[in-house]
Amino acid sequence: MLRYAEKLTKTPSEVTEADVDVLKRSGFSDADILAIAEVTAYYAYANRIADGLGVEVEPWFTPD
Repeated sequence: MLRYAEKLTKTPSEVTEADVDVLKRSGFSDADILAIAEVTAYYAYANRIADGLGVEVEPWFTPD
């Protein structure tokens, strides 16, 4: 799941049916895979909006 989410984030044009098949073979349902894609896409969207508007990171947040 995390490899799929990372690939969808970093190189979305390279995601193929084979990537989805790996998730299915791992036990994820179609609804699960849709949710993974939706959450991944939402965070990409939200981050691009924040970056595009110059939103400052909260002072308490310290990324690793």
